[in-house]
Amino acid sequence: MPQFERPQVATLVERLSGPPRRIIAIFGPRQSGKTTIVDQALARIRDRGDTRTLYRAADEPAATRREDQTFAAPTRKPTGKPAQTEWIERHWRHARELANKAGRCVLVFDEIQNVPLWSTTVKRLWDADRALRHRPHVVLLGSAPLIVQSRLKESLVGRFAPLRVGHWPLREMASAFGFDLQQYVFYGGYPGVADLALDGAVDEWKEAVLDGCILPSIERDVLAMTRVDKPPLMRRLFEMSANYSGQIVSFNKLVGHLQDAGNTTTLARYLDLLETAGLVTGLSGYATAPLQRRASPKLLVLNTALMTASSRFDFHEARADRPYWGRVVESAVGAHLFWTRRRATRLHYWRKDDAEVDFVLERGPHLLGVEVKSGAFRRSFSGLDRFREQFPRSRTMIVGEGGVPVCEFLSEPAEHWLTETWR
Repeated sequence: MPQFERPQVATLVERLSGPPRRIIAIFGPRQSGKTTIVDQALARIRDRGDTRTLYRAADEPAATRREDQTFAAPTRKPTGKPAQTEWIERHWRHARELANKAGRCVLVFDEIQNVPLWSTTVKRLWDADRALRHRPHVVLLGSAPLIVQSRLKESLVGRFAPLRVGHWPLREMASAFGFDLQQYVFYGGYPGVADLALDGAVDEWKEAVLDGCILPSIERDVLAMTRVDKPPLMRRLFEMSANYSGQIVSFNKLVGHLQDAGNTTTLARYLDLLETAGLVTGLSGYATAPLQRRASPKLLVLNTALMTASSRFDFHEARADRPYWGRVVESAVGAHLFWTRRRATRLHYWRKDDAEVDFVLERGPHLLGVEVKSGAFRRSFSGLDRFREQFPRSRTMIVGEGGVPVCEFLSEPAEHWLTETWR
C-alpha cells in the first residue's frame, strides 16, 4: 500500500522546484504530520537526482539524523536549547557549498524554535545569499507554532512564504486509515494514534492523546516558549474549554469558575495562545460592530480528540449519550470550518435574545449561517430565520438531519459552502 500523502506535500514540492524566492515556513499544531510532509517532499526531490537535500533538527542526536552525518548535533545548555546560533551558520555554509556544486540544494531546519535568536540569524544569512548565483532553498519547521509565527512576523517579514498544516480532516483520516464518520467524530484527526483507535483500545488511545499530544502542546509549545504568569490557570482553562466545547460561556462566568483567574483580559490572552497551539479557540459573536463581538466566546476544540480524550466516555458510551454526542458532532463541524477556511474568512457564532446560529462564516460579500442538527436536541431552527431577517444578504444551511449530511459537509472545505457553487 503506497504511503499516504497530505496535499501539502505536492505544494511543497512545487515551491522547491522553482528558484528560492522566499524561506518556506511550515507551522501547525503538534502531531499534524509536518515532519512527514517534509520527508515525503524531499524524497520526491531526491528521486529527480538534480537536487541535494540536508535535514537538520535542533532536538535530534547526530546518530538519528537523516542523510549526511558529518556534523555534530548542537551543544545544549541545561535548559535543553542549543548554546549558539553557530549551529545554523555551519549547516547553512554546507548547504551553500552543495548548491554551488549541484546547482540546487534544500536545507531544512526542524524544531527551529529550540535555537536562541534563530530568526535574526536566518534573516542575516538569507539576505547575504541574495548575491549568490546558486543559493539553497530554506525550509523552517517548528512544533511551537506560536513562537515560530511571532518570530517570522517580527524578523522575517517579506522573506517567508507560510505553509499552514492543520489537524487531519475526515477525508484524509478515511483515506489513510479507513475511518468512518462516527470514528472520526470521536477519535478526531491525530494520525499517530489512529492504530489504537482502530483496535478499539480506547484507554490506551486516551492516554496517548493526553500524554503525547495535549501535554506537550501546553508545556513545550506554549508555556516554555511564551511568558505565562499563571501556568495552572492556562491548564485549567484548556480543561474547561474542552469540557464545554460547543457552548457559549461569558468571560465573567469563566473568571467565576476558575480559581485565581485574574481578569477577563488574561483569560482572553490565554485562550488566544491555546488557539495558536492548535488546541482550542473562543469564537466571537457575529455583529456588525466589532466592539460587540467578544464578550462571550463560544468555546471550541480544534480537534475532537481533545474533547473526548479527557471525557468519561468510551466510543460506544459517547454515541449513546445523545446530548454529549451532539456537542461532539457540533465541535467536529466547527473544527472543520476553522481549519479549512481561507485566511481572510472569519468564523463566528451568532446569538440574539433566544435565537442562535451555531456558526457564521464571513468573507467579503459572502455570509453563511450554519446550524448543526445531530438529533440530540429538538431545537427550533427559528434562529436561521432570525439571522436572515437581520442580515438579508446572508445564506443559511442545516448540517445533519434535514440538511446536508454531516459526512458530506466534512468532505468539502469551508469555502465550498460559503460560496454559491455548492447549490
